[in-house]
Amino acid sequence: MRALVTGAAGFIGSHLVEHLLAEGHHVVGLDDVSTGRRENLSAVAEHPDFRLVQGTILDRTAVDELTAEVDVVFHLAAAVGAFVIRDRTLESLLTNIHGTENVVWAAHRYEARLLLASSSEVYGKNGKVGLREDDDRLVGSPLKSRWSYSEAKALDESLTEAYARECGLRAVIARLFNTVGPRQSGRYGMVIPRLVAQALQGSPLTVFGTGEQVRCFCHVQDVVPALVRLIGTEQAFGTAVNLGSSEQVSIGRLANRVIEMTGSSSAPVYQSYESVYGSGYEDMWRRVPDCSRARELIGFRPTRTLDDIIRSVLDEHTRNRRVPVASVP
Repeated sequence: MRALVTGAAGFIGSHLVEHLLAEGHHVVGLDDVSTGRRENLSAVAEHPDFRLVQGTILDRTAVDELTAEVDVVFHLAAAVGAFVIRDRTLESLLTNIHGTENVVWAAHRYEARLLLASSSEVYGKNGKVGLREDDDRLVGSPLKSRWSYSEAKALDESLTEAYARECGLRAVIARLFNTVGPRQSGRYGMVIPRLVAQALQGSPLTVFGTGEQVRCFCHVQDVVPALVRLIGTEQAFGTAVNLGSSEQVSIGRLANRVIEMTGSSSAPVYQSYESVYGSGYEDMWRRVPDCSRARELIGFRPTRTLDDIIRSVLDEHTRNRRVPVASVP
């Protein structure tokens, strides 16, 4: 197939580009390289079936012209990361809402299949163990920037669902739960690469809040093939599908495990949310997906454990920085 990947130079996007090319597809990538990096695509930069266009999803003409060339669109481009949303709230809202509007409209116009990469953030503060796709959203005040990302992704989903239901757009929404792996940057608030980098540097591992908040992390190499299978599954069109792991870990325990696996002499240091994000920041205490719909549709079953994920991030850091590391338990 001929595929357009928005956000192609990003963490997940670059892995998806490599996967598609390995399967024999033709790929064009669109990225403004604001949080992504061209280096993420260095392994395929000269591939005859790949072309990277530097541009933004806010450019409706560029999105239109590129979509006209393809059969499928993987829409991954977005402003993402707690620090980005905090510092550039308006820019993030415009990108995540108007940029997605451009992509969805173009996919409809050219009858391309669409996969919208959404986020577990849409569930907000719903702490149910085993969140299902039709569970209620519980979010804070729209006047707090913390929830602007959740609101924007929910609007993206509503727009996509409406195009599918009213206009026949063949689209599926993938709700990603804490996807992690090589190439993910800790600069924007992503916890595992940040903790690994701190441990390797011998710096204190900063844990925000009490450290009792629970998350589930899924390796990017488990997620990317699922994205490709979903966009080829007719039964998935018009629906949202959770993609994530059910292996739970508190952030405090995660920090200690990173210390164990790096052999670091560092120790966790706890910081209040207020000191990091400013007053009024809210977090959710638990976020655990129910991925039964993904299992039924495409046989989705993550195979990599939390230790596998930490090890893959650790391996990348040590390769790039040549930091000596103690043997991994």
